[in-house]
Amino acid sequence: MSGRNGLIWAIGIFLLTASSCSVIKNTSTAKKSSTTSSSRSPEFLDGFTTSSNAKATSVSYAKVSFSQAASTYVENAPLWQFKYAQLLDVPVETVLNANLFYFIEDWWGTPYQLGGRSKSGIDCSNFANQLLTTVFRINASGTSSGLYDKSKKVSNEQMKAGDLVFFKINQAQVSHVGVYLDNSKFVHASTSSGVMISDLNETYWKKYFVGAGRIN
Repeated sequence: MSGRNGLIWAIGIFLLTASSCSVIKNTSTAKKSSTTSSSRSPEFLDGFTTSSNAKATSVSYAKVSFSQAASTYVENAPLWQFKYAQLLDVPVETVLNANLFYFIEDWWGTPYQLGGRSKSGIDCSNFANQLLTTVFRINASGTSSGLYDKSKKVSNEQMKAGDLVFFKINQAQVSHVGVYLDNSKFVHASTSSGVMISDLNETYWKKYFVGAGRIN
């Protein structure tokens, strides 16, 4: 009988030990998994890069589809909404005007051409006029200086998407115009990089900025 009890005791010790190892192994695995998850690097849009200099910021990125509507919920937001949130440095859920960003996407990189009105080349005033007409249904026309003269002037604090931003670049009168977006960012047809988004706080643009205006 004592031999049988000894065998049962030995089996019990073995099972207890095996169970303990299993618990330790599971705990260790869970801890490792938790560590890996917490150290994961943030993800960014594929093909999105930026480079800056004293004059402007150039942006290169992959094209995105506008087949999905904007969402006020981040988890439901389409890729284009994330992309332009990055470009404007604003919360994703605030980038809602699909027509505006589709227009920008469609024209992005179009080269500058004085007097140009097409995808083969366009100048700053014609780009601004087409954007206001197409996206905001505002009947805008004229050169950059003409748009400045007819616009209602607004302060920096009052600026909203669709307002115009004006610059005097080495001239006595307004010689360049862009369309304000958000967070000091504006879209325009630049002579250096074509249609692009720039920042009013960049040294170059701050130097020549003369004010904003609104076309009603």
